[in-house]
Amino acid sequence: MIRFKIWKTFPVLLVLILSGARLAKAQSVDVFFGLGSATDKSTGQQFNTFGDGNLYATPSMGGVFGSFGGDAMIRPGFGIGAQYSARFTQGGYAGLNYRPKFYDFNAIWTPYKLTKKVEPEFQAGIGGATLAFYYPQQCNQFACSSSSYLESSNHFATHFSAGVRFYVKGDIFVRPQIDVRYVHNFYQFGSDWVPQYSIAIGYTLGRR
Repeated sequence: MIRFKIWKTFPVLLVLILSGARLAKAQSVDVFFGLGSATDKSTGQQFNTFGDGNLYATPSMGGVFGSFGGDAMIRPGFGIGAQYSARFTQGGYAGLNYRPKFYDFNAIWTPYKLTKKVEPEFQAGIGGATLAFYYPQQCNQFACSSSSYLESSNHFATHFSAGVRFYVKGDIFVRPQIDVRYVHNFYQFGSDWVPQYSIAIGYTLGRR
């Protein structure tokens, strides 16, 4: 089975989007990196994961997530962009380890500027969610083995976000943002709705 590793292909897609936008004479181009957390509740289920009679609970989603991406404003107040977000470390899931990842391709709307340095931003688009599962680390009296990849579960997602850019120095901005994703058939967690709260730092090229 061929596995689509979005974390490897996403940077290429992002470069293509931004390069295409520059060729189309975009008004401005942004790149950013952010920190935050995506959350979802547990299903409340327990599983006999290893067939040994021990029951393991499913968790709620949390932890520290990193995100990066970019966008290009191709008309006044309108642009396109892409974003990738993943939990930095593996968490526990019913006796296994797991790592959630999200990616989005968006239309961007900046309806107005409150001031020259404060700019609201709204995004809507489509993408996906991936849950990668791993066997946990195993140790004995001699050594420990690292966690090993088991499989991934992929889901289609729609994405909406709202944030505000604060230009703190020149073309450098800080952007608090709320992202909401609807992940289709996200049965590993208690809700298909996954909110994410983050703050990003970025740079705008070509801002007027």
